Amino acid sequence: MYQLGITGGIGSGKTLVCSIFEKLGIPVYYADSEARTLMNSDPELVRGIVGLFGKEAFNGDSLNREFLAKTVFGDPDMLEKLNDLVHPIVRKDFSLWVEIQTDAPYVVEEAAILFESGAARYLDGSVLVYAPEAMRIRRVMQRDGVDEESVRRRMIHQMDETDKMKLADHIIYNDETELLLPQVIALHKKLLISR
Repeated sequence: MYQLGITGGIGSGKTLVCSIFEKLGIPVYYADSEARTLMNSDPELVRGIVGLFGKEAFNGDSLNREFLAKTVFGDPDMLEKLNDLVHPIVRKDFSLWVEIQTDAPYVVEEAAILFESGAARYLDGSVLVYAPEAMRIRRVMQRDGVDEESVRRRMIHQMDETDKMKLADHIIYNDETELLLPQVIALHKKLLISR
């Protein structure tokens, strides 16, 4: 089955694009939210996180996200170690999920760090949802009620959009210069024809 990855910087609108694919009947695997679930539920991953960060990484049965965020976002080496634990488990979970999508013409994996994590190399194609940085910052500030500095801190861990543009097979512009829906429908039709 054809597997399409969708990515984009924070505030680009990748979740909105994925919701359009879902309305078109295409199953979407949200890698970031699935990763959060697996970090709480997968025994192998839980053991790995505790081994790396100690018991403080969990509050009872649930991940201590605040502790983890403080620990990894100031330390690129620890962030890489955490990613090395999480990404293989998410990849395995995605593969199992794909196996049960038997009625779909293709599937979508949405991931904020599709290229950075190396997940793109396992997929058949990729889409970048693009919006300029200033627009993305404004959207996240409005959406999350945070200041510009906190948005920029989150953006530091994502690859530059121009680099992503070079890697992506398709680009969907969500920059208020083109209508979003016709772009998604056109790509959907193209994928159906090529199947």
